[in-house]
Amino acid sequence: MQKGSPTWLVTFGTLSATMMQALDTTIANVALPHMQGNLSASQEQVAWILTSYIVAAAIATVPAGFLANRYGVKRVFLIAIAGFTVSSALCGLAGSLEQMVLFRILQGLFGAAMVPLSQTTLLDTYPPSKQGTAMAAWGMGVMIGPIIGPALGGWLTENYSWRWVFFINLPVGIASFMALKRSLPNSEPRRVAPLDITGFAFLSIAIASLQLMLDRGQSLDWFDSTEIMLECGIAIAAFYLFVAHTFTAKSPFVNPALFKDRNLVGGLTLIAVMGVVLFSTFALLPPFLQNLQNYPVVTAGLVMAPRGVGTMVAMLIAGRSLRWVDGRVPILIGLSLLSYSLHWMSTFSPDVPTSSIVYSGLVQGLGLGCVFVPLSTVTFSTLPAQFRSDGTALYSLLRNVGSSVGIALAFAYQDFGTKMARSVLVEEINPFNPAVLGYINSNTTLQGASGLVQVEAEIQRQAATIGMLGVFHYMAIGVLLSIPLLLLLKPKKISQQEMEELEMATAE
Repeated sequence: MQKGSPTWLVTFGTLSATMMQALDTTIANVALPHMQGNLSASQEQVAWILTSYIVAAAIATVPAGFLANRYGVKRVFLIAIAGFTVSSALCGLAGSLEQMVLFRILQGLFGAAMVPLSQTTLLDTYPPSKQGTAMAAWGMGVMIGPIIGPALGGWLTENYSWRWVFFINLPVGIASFMALKRSLPNSEPRRVAPLDITGFAFLSIAIASLQLMLDRGQSLDWFDSTEIMLECGIAIAAFYLFVAHTFTAKSPFVNPALFKDRNLVGGLTLIAVMGVVLFSTFALLPPFLQNLQNYPVVTAGLVMAPRGVGTMVAMLIAGRSLRWVDGRVPILIGLSLLSYSLHWMSTFSPDVPTSSIVYSGLVQGLGLGCVFVPLSTVTFSTLPAQFRSDGTALYSLLRNVGSSVGIALAFAYQDFGTKMARSVLVEEINPFNPAVLGYINSNTTLQGASGLVQVEAEIQRQAATIGMLGVFHYMAIGVLLSIPLLLLLKPKKISQQEMEELEMATAE
């Protein structure tokens, strides 16, 4: 830190940028049903608003460190904040689904660098004796953003418009930019090894093609479509070329030596599972609460908030427990809680009480919190220090890819399950079914043509609920099946200093 630079201003600008980026991972979720109607999108298509951001962020996360070393932290950080703020404004002004997806991609590309650079900035700003406090404040910003996102997004949508979930970033982004422009010292660019453009390109093409295939597969009848077959072929070919290039290049994008570490391999697999569970649930619940349960958008946000609270509380407890227990123990507890909560959610009915939604979300949050900190700590506890930066980048990449793939698969299976459930329910609607006759006779409003319309609406409501419950059922099984991966993780006694270093390196 240069002499005379106001530390508090650097801290304010850095934490503002961190919270703004973290907030955007969840703030738009409760507004999805409103965006769907305004942008004339189907439920499957509106998922692109989430997945496009996550995929773009996943692809752009890994080169962030290279760009900062090559061009300087201050320059790259300010460009990221400015780009994120401008793209947020463009998202709020979007008039079509295509525009929204494009602007969300831009938002993800710029936002990817903000979290790791904010962490780097704080570590460079504070002396070693105060870095623990700085990282605690930074970690709270990362956690608080997703927690308040649903409630804040619901309030803005209800009282103003869904567009304000993006416009709210403007004052925060401008304030953060001005604070860091004034206070952050210029950092000299460093000579670094060139980025493996070939490997990065192959991996980006593979991820993008896979995501397109998953997003569009349901509407195009999967492999009966030439487009889906082409996208699948490109994804497989690009991934094969990426692997081949990785094992033959002199300085590959991902060092193959990373995969000799058992803890890293097990941790990468488990964090991908966590990405699927976390973001798929956040994507499915808002349409269920608002469209099928008729919750006001503010109430929907508040009902989802306990999940974030549970995550934060469990992260604090689980992180401290690593001083005394094997890191695999809290992970096992977390996975068990996750599977139990998802099984609980798979038993919801169309008239599920609010208390069940709140308590199951709280249990799920506790499970996620029990997994996140111990998993990141154990994953890197045996990885040599020279591989840690590559390992953390790959860790973030797998979490984001798991999230985007999970959202796409969740919406695709829900749509499939809804159609299957509807076909079964419709077969039961006939004049010889006493249950149907009793239901109609007990409701005078169901007589005549208007009654048939209401019956049809109820069938669709129940079918959509069944489709969503099927997703939760298979997610619960998937989490259970991931528990044996804990056998890959080797226990290691972690000192207090090592734990603090690992938490700093992997918190993002």
